[in-house]
Amino acid sequence: MTTASPAPGTPSVAVLGTGIMGSGMARSLLRAGLPVRAWNRTRSRAEPLAAHGATVTDTAAEAVGGADVVLTALNDGPSVAETLTAAAPGLRPGQIWLQSSTVGLDATAALAALAAEQGLVYLDAPVSGTKQPAEQGALTVFVSGPSAARETVRPVLDAIGQRTVWTGDEPGTATRLKLVANTWVINLVNGVAECLNLAEGLGLDPRLFLDAMKGGALDTPYLHGKAAAVLSGDLSPSFALSTALKDTRLILEAAEASGVTLDLIAASAERFTRAEAAGHGGQDMIATYYAGRPE
Repeated sequence: MTTASPAPGTPSVAVLGTGIMGSGMARSLLRAGLPVRAWNRTRSRAEPLAAHGATVTDTAAEAVGGADVVLTALNDGPSVAETLTAAAPGLRPGQIWLQSSTVGLDATAALAALAAEQGLVYLDAPVSGTKQPAEQGALTVFVSGPSAARETVRPVLDAIGQRTVWTGDEPGTATRLKLVANTWVINLVNGVAECLNLAEGLGLDPRLFLDAMKGGALDTPYLHGKAAAVLSGDLSPSFALSTALKDTRLILEAAEASGVTLDLIAASAERFTRAEAAGHGGQDMIATYYAGRPE
């Protein structure tokens, strides 16, 4: 694949973590002409990016060496902290750290402290979207952090997202907004699953329900997309159920700390847990559908 040549002043990006989201964002960066150095704990998962123009490295420290922006796209707070610590020999003061993983409030504060220790400019930047938007550069990026970093990081944000929502100068605001947004998505996907469960339990073809909703005020493309995945049996992960369960637990932790009761999210956590225990953790999160089926 041919990528655009970097323009003068174009920031180079180290992408640490090339799973579903990280690899999609890396390809979007390369299409936009940004130099990318990619690293993943399992190198074989990063190697396909070389065909798109990325430099694949053996270590996180090699990846970040010389990069203007370090983009982390990993599963949770401990894995992000472990990776940045491993990258420390290649880091330099003043580098911008664009932290896109959803890690929760406590981990965000801990990572901001780790960034300060390393002299990095920390941008709390979780993304809203799944596999396809990541690959298309169509994510929504929530960002909080020093406004002085905005101009440097703008080409990166423009490459990976269709919209950037700046939420403030202090890290943590973006993560709080991401938890709210994920609450909506998690409740929605379980609503889809339960409607399919009930339709089948009542002896109805689920397509009759989908047709009844089509074009009305309560219709949504998300309903039809997730229902189609279940009905076709293709549960290839756009966003894995185990990751959704992790995010659900982060939401519940934040809710408890803030004195808020979230009954639907608590129920969603139970459904995700049952589906994961039944072996569906690596499938798309609509596999929560199986938590509502008779055993």
